[in-house]
Amino acid sequence: MPAMRVFALSYLALPILFALTASAPHAAPADEPNPVEKQNQGNSSGTLSPKQQLDNLFTALRRQRDPDQASLIADQISAELSDSGSATINLLMQWADKAIQEKRNAAAMDYLDQVISLKPDYVEGWNRRATLNFAIGDYRKSMEDINQVLRIEPRHFGALAGMAAMLTERGNDAQALKIWDRFLEVYPANRSAQEEAGKLSEKLAGSRT
Repeated sequence: MPAMRVFALSYLALPILFALTASAPHAAPADEPNPVEKQNQGNSSGTLSPKQQLDNLFTALRRQRDPDQASLIADQISAELSDSGSATINLLMQWADKAIQEKRNAAAMDYLDQVISLKPDYVEGWNRRATLNFAIGDYRKSMEDINQVLRIEPRHFGALAGMAAMLTERGNDAQALKIWDRFLEVYPANRSAQEEAGKLSEKLAGSRT
């Protein structure tokens, strides 16, 4: 699965997020280490655990100020989060993706329910189901699933973006701004998130005058 696909699929019904999610996967030039490889060069501790690798990626994302380099790191994070470590779960997720693309929402929901039942700590099962619930108009269930995503992985920028967008649509601008601020703590170089936070700040400041 392409590295950015998880994020690209998330909340694609929300125009606000196209700029956050629609870019194709990037690859570092063959003769240039990717940002995290640069950070980890000289590490003599051997292979990192998945959790250590993810923590390193999020640290690199938080420190990176160049938007293009940050996008590379975000792609890597999405790839890490999308891999369940289970061939069965990964296959069910592929089937769910195909069903979503073919507008077979009931089948997609069944696959995702199976994923969550089999591996409830797999964050992308909840994330994908949140996306589907939003697409079919069940905003309450979508928000419940987003909350579960963030309980498992509070740094999940796709879920944070989706939550902020839904709060904005509901007119809860103050809470949406708080969520965008959380997003920017995780992914500070994301220009679209910066713009959304700025717009909300200006709107809220204007409403207080």
